[in-house]
Amino acid sequence: MIDWMGRGPYRLGVALGRLGRVPSLSDGLWPRRLLALTVAAAVAGAVTAGLLRVPSVNASAVSVAVWLTLGLRWLSRRWWPRRDGHLHRRERVSGLNAVEPGLVARRSLAGWVDLALEWVMVLVIGAGLLASLPQQGRWVDVVRPVVAVGAAAWLGRTTYEQVRFTGQLALTASAIRHGREALGWSNIDRVSPHRRDGRIDGVRLRPAVWQSLRPAPVVGGRDTAVPEDRLVAAIEAYRSRPQDLAREPAGGRDDAFVGADNFGGERDASESY
Repeated sequence: MIDWMGRGPYRLGVALGRLGRVPSLSDGLWPRRLLALTVAAAVAGAVTAGLLRVPSVNASAVSVAVWLTLGLRWLSRRWWPRRDGHLHRRERVSGLNAVEPGLVARRSLAGWVDLALEWVMVLVIGAGLLASLPQQGRWVDVVRPVVAVGAAAWLGRTTYEQVRFTGQLALTASAIRHGREALGWSNIDRVSPHRRDGRIDGVRLRPAVWQSLRPAPVVGGRDTAVPEDRLVAAIEAYRSRPQDLAREPAGGRDDAFVGADNFGGERDASESY
């Protein structure tokens, strides 16, 4: 997602703002919302049922499983496979508030591995907590469903986000979206690769007008299949004319490339992802 550093207050403000905004019935997103909600509910229900059947096991076995999972997640964060993806042209990109044409980047292999390990970590920790509970007790009957439903709700939320939005990152006429975070085009002054821990990890979007003390947002990075050089070129190409993202490429629907050759924008044969 967009890296704001100090994102807690920002996310809280965004969430409160969205609570007061009722989605339009004509925004074209309701089929996607309902599909995402159905899949998320099915996942949450299956996880809850599975966790409630976890038997009691030895505390040492639980500790080994939890620490092993945490170690694998730590190692995965230090794995940087080569990323050579392209931005694909889609006529229907499901964003925050609308369906519109745009360029889409898929989640990278490292991003999928990270997501899978996060799922495993939540399941292992949830199952470990439940397995360490005694078989009987009044408080156990309260804690057990709370833990199971909490873990299932987290997994259901992440499932909803994966189904709800098109791709990991999208460039549309209205905004640059990474995950469920969106950034408008009008306040971008400079686009450059972002370094984190000595590695290039994402694209830094320097604001033209600093509206707060938060650092400049960063999009893309290790969880996105498109490398930084192509993403920088694409954002620079459309920064002054984002409305062109809503138009057909000059060569029409049969034209495989969109815009500058150096960011490899391609039209995908499928319209939903």
